[in-house]
Amino acid sequence: MIAVDWGTTSLRAFLLDEGGQVVDVRRSEQGLLQVAGRFAEVLDSLIGGWDARLVVMAGMVGSRQGWHEVPYVAAPAGVSDIAAGMQALPDDALHGRELWLVPGLQCEGAGRVPDVMRGEEAQLCGLLSVLEVGACQVLLPGTHSKHVQVVDGRVERFATFMTGELYAVLRQHSLLGRMMVDAPHDDDAFAQGVLMASNGGNPLHDLFGVRTRALFGQLAPEQLSSYLSGLLIGLELAGAGERGDHLHVIASAALAQRYVAALALLGRQATSHGEALVARGIHQLACARELPV
Repeated sequence: MIAVDWGTTSLRAFLLDEGGQVVDVRRSEQGLLQVAGRFAEVLDSLIGGWDARLVVMAGMVGSRQGWHEVPYVAAPAGVSDIAAGMQALPDDALHGRELWLVPGLQCEGAGRVPDVMRGEEAQLCGLLSVLEVGACQVLLPGTHSKHVQVVDGRVERFATFMTGELYAVLRQHSLLGRMMVDAPHDDDAFAQGVLMASNGGNPLHDLFGVRTRALFGQLAPEQLSSYLSGLLIGLELAGAGERGDHLHVIASAALAQRYVAALALLGRQATSHGEALVARGIHQLACARELPV
């Protein structure tokens, strides 16, 4: 089968064998924002030459702005619940291939606003099958980071944090970014930002400190982006579950390393997992739906 992770800005396709192992991977920058409705054309170009008939897609491709909207499944939910919400595209959607879309998840947002995810649920499904019985929290860093509470292999609830998007806005479109220069990640400046965020101050005031620390020579221009990253991640992690929860981080290697380092500064231990969990999760969903993998 072919597992597809189709997000807002990127597209990945995994060719899997019958046991769900990755045989080949192809990537494209043709995310939802770049496709302009040409979903069949873009997908056909990416997976051409692979002879698997079954294609299961997760991510924003199943959103209201995607190829076909698939309703959210309400948490608490496990693999079987998510699989039950999968929907098939018409038989003629792509040259006789069998196309399925994975639903996202929704939950009540602690009495304030609803919360949703699309794509992360597939990564979670790849992890749920190997987690021990009991409670843990899973962090999925990114443009919109997710903190997910898992109990006995089911997603109980989750919350979204706009950490990555806020970093990009402040870095590119605010006064703070004007003093920054492109530079490699600075571990010391990052750690200072994380610890500043943990001191219980006002986040809006602490953010302005990115500028004043540069003005007074406490940080060099090449350290500022790392400091801002640490400050925002530290603010996000202030609500990262109960102290006794075991934490799992699913992200690219570089981003996972930052979160694990930040958690360690805050006295928390975490296990990191690669983004390729999404392929395993989609395979798990296809099996739970009894599709011909």
